Amino acid sequence: MDLRHALMDGRAEIPRLGALGPAQGTHPPFVVTDPSGKEIEPVTAYLCDLALSDTSPHTGRSYGYGMLRWFRLLWLLDVAWDRATESEVAVLTGWLRTAPNPQRKRKSATTPPPGSVNLKTGKPMLGVGYAPRTINHALSVISGFYEFHAHQGNGPVVNPVPASAQRRRALGHLSPLEPKPILGRARLRQKVPGRPPRAIPDRLWDELFDKMGCERDRALLEFYVSSGARAEELLGVRIGDIDWAGQRFYVISKGTRDREVIPASPAAFLRLASYIDETGIAAADEPIWRARRGTDRPLTYSAMRRVIQRANTALGTNWTLHDLRHTAASRMANGGKLTLAEVQAILRHANIQTTSRYLAVRVEEIFDKLAEHYARPRVQPSYPTGYDPADIAAVFGA
Repeated sequence: MDLRHALMDGRAEIPRLGALGPAQGTHPPFVVTDPSGKEIEPVTAYLCDLALSDTSPHTGRSYGYGMLRWFRLLWLLDVAWDRATESEVAVLTGWLRTAPNPQRKRKSATTPPPGSVNLKTGKPMLGVGYAPRTINHALSVISGFYEFHAHQGNGPVVNPVPASAQRRRALGHLSPLEPKPILGRARLRQKVPGRPPRAIPDRLWDELFDKMGCERDRALLEFYVSSGARAEELLGVRIGDIDWAGQRFYVISKGTRDREVIPASPAAFLRLASYIDETGIAAADEPIWRARRGTDRPLTYSAMRRVIQRANTALGTNWTLHDLRHTAASRMANGGKLTLAEVQAILRHANIQTTSRYLAVRVEEIFDKLAEHYARPRVQPSYPTGYDPADIAAVFGA
């Protein structure tokens, strides 16, 4: 019991045993192994079912890490996976709420502390621990694991992860056009703050664009902010995906994994043409965006993120690649030229309520108006000539 309390209070660590690695076959794409290197068959069966259900390999990888974390806790507590109860789920939840996240460690003395707010952008830095969404995702992974094995006739009869039956009934047949009812969360689920999307104001956008050191990076930013494409979608574009005459390009969509068309601005295509003039055309089966140093290879998401990080260091900001998509969406939704349904089609949102979030007014956008309001002189009352001051004082007060 002392170990369980220590874990829930963040005074004990979960040993980093086992591993997640690529599988030999296609279904699943990843497998979880125990400390001896042996594959954990119940987890493999679960991940295989996810892969056969047409989920993305990235989803399989994410769920694999969630299962690895769960089994590490069970190994520490010496509890078999099919004997786990809500008590072990509560221990994991408490540990995630209190333990420091290794990815939040400061890499240098100049790195802002976790949880602080960047005064220039207004964006908070990630906290020192695990985010509420991460905790809820961990619970969803474990819940799905036990639901799968309950359906197969394995494991415990009762899912150890608490669920809200009322919430499931209410949301099971809800139309996406209807507002979601306010319902209580299931036990152990975390409250997730509903923050509006963070777009880059025009003044700070100009500063960020000026910090791009080559035509490739300037072209990428033009495409991101004019098309709203997701970071990895744009990085995978090939020369055959570019429709120069139609001012559009094709991407493999994250949601549907289909080839979909996206429009972009003429300035973006001019930048792209200038970039191709400098570097030449990549092979037909290779992405057009290439690394600038070392061997010829495609530009990766990590490398492009590092481009933004270097600009952030110089500017004292904390923008991310996904903020570029938020900026594009905010400009489209509030520009007055496109309807909300048209913006939804360009951004490829499944639910128009997701698109409507970009219509929210942000405080940063009204600072100039507030400054004018504060600077406006106070209106002094005046009265027509000919009235006796004593009469005016008697009627309106001194």
